[in-house]
Amino acid sequence: MKCLPILALTLLIAASAHAESAARLTAEGDALDAQLKTADALTVYLQAEKLDPRNPALLIKIAKQYGESMPKISNAADKLQAGENGLAYAQRAFKLEPRTAEANLAVSICYGRLLKLVPVKTRVEYSRQVHDYAERAAQLDPGCDYAWHMLGRWNQSVATMDFFTQSIVRIVYGGLPDASLEKSRECFEKALKIKQDRVCHHIELGRTLAFMGHKVEARKQIQAGLAMPDRESDDPQTKVRGRATLKEL
Repeated sequence: MKCLPILALTLLIAASAHAESAARLTAEGDALDAQLKTADALTVYLQAEKLDPRNPALLIKIAKQYGESMPKISNAADKLQAGENGLAYAQRAFKLEPRTAEANLAVSICYGRLLKLVPVKTRVEYSRQVHDYAERAAQLDPGCDYAWHMLGRWNQSVATMDFFTQSIVRIVYGGLPDASLEKSRECFEKALKIKQDRVCHHIELGRTLAFMGHKVEARKQIQAGLAMPDRESDDPQTKVRGRATLKEL
């Protein structure tokens, strides 16, 4: 009988050591992520996951790294696999904490990254998921700037579909939720009000304004985003879109 307290104490010490190691590795991954070292951060986060596999915040970090690794992958199959890996981790986080904005947002972002890599029918379904999870994230936390950004991107993308594509989506696949450039503008403005130092908020608001024909305002927002330093892995790609829009104004 005396063995039981000793065994319990041993297990407690082991669990504590695992938690400390996972926390240390996660902090190391965070530092690499801040330096935009995506591959290195992913490697360290995956090591932490082995010690703490039911940590939603850690799973979301892994999903983010898989997603941000995609632009650097040239092989289409490998790019798709990375996107699917990211989605799987985001969905695991969502199952653990379905009522958090962070988990809903992670799933929305991962579906969004896969849109151009899947067949049309799947793309329509994934687009619905992008909208629905982002909308829930915004409802759960109205102060989540990136949830509003995702809704802005979704409205921008759907509202600028050509008439033929919209007709196919509506007739063959049952359509998508209502979208408009005005809604896109409102969402990006909300995102900017919450966090003004994100490159993507400025540039995508500018692109929406350009689609709406507001050239002066569009140029102002895009130039503001281009003037900012790259703080996130997606910033260089976002700036490429911004420069392309500027050339068309």
